[in-house]
Amino acid sequence: MPYSDKEKQRQYQREWQRNKRAAEVKPSHSRTLNLDEIKTARGLLEELAETIKEVNEAKGDIFMKARLKGYLIAIGLKCVETADLESRIARLEEGYTINH
Repeated sequence: MPYSDKEKQRQYQREWQRNKRAAEVKPSHSRTLNLDEIKTARGLLEELAETIKEVNEAKGDIFMKARLKGYLIAIGLKCVETADLESRIARLEEGYTINH
């Protein structure tokens, strides 16, 4: 039913869009983080992989999903760098303790 009052029509359209976005974003299930497993960069990478998988399976705006995946991938790259540094430091420490 169209509104004769333009302001009421805008208000209705805004509310309709909000409700539509809210329905798309709601997760089908909630998952809690196990903080005991995320003590290393590798643990965080596993959690990020699971989150990206959920984003891929979620329904919603493709552009919103693309932005979210890009953000998560950027975080993942930093984790990979950190994990690499973590393993290199561990190897250096092992070599240091063996030589001394």
